[in-house]
Amino acid sequence: MAKIDLSINGQSKTIDVDPQMPLLWAIRDFVGLTGTKFGCGIAQCGACTVYMDGKPSRSCVIPTVAAEGKEVTTIEGLSENNDHPVQLAWIAEQVPQCGYCQSGQIMSAAALLKDNPNPTDEEIDQAMSTVICRCGTYPRIKKAIKESLNL
Repeated sequence: MAKIDLSINGQSKTIDVDPQMPLLWAIRDFVGLTGTKFGCGIAQCGACTVYMDGKPSRSCVIPTVAAEGKEVTTIEGLSENNDHPVQLAWIAEQVPQCGYCQSGQIMSAAALLKDNPNPTDEEIDQAMSTVICRCGTYPRIKKAIKESLNL
């Protein structure tokens, strides 16, 4: 066990954990932010996507110690009032079915639009191809990404 200083959603948190514990579990179980989900545990599905220093990262395989000194942003930190354009479009387009992957989908879509504010269909497909939706809401996801450009 070790004391690890994290910056999560602009707040400093010191937690006492195994330094090799996946960041996902530190965020959920020790910081208490449960919006980031566990999906596969091997960085393949995207449900655990957070930002580290502004870049989408799979928190299920990142040791907590690797986040020390970096800014971590979870779905809870994407916007103060759930009013990020992607979040608003997700609501307007009624994207979620089961909802389990949605925080990872939203974080990935917001990162795409930050880097590419006017993506083509192919660019959306490419950027979102590694975030798995078990319910198959991909058409609604793509529609919401496009809609968020107008918000």
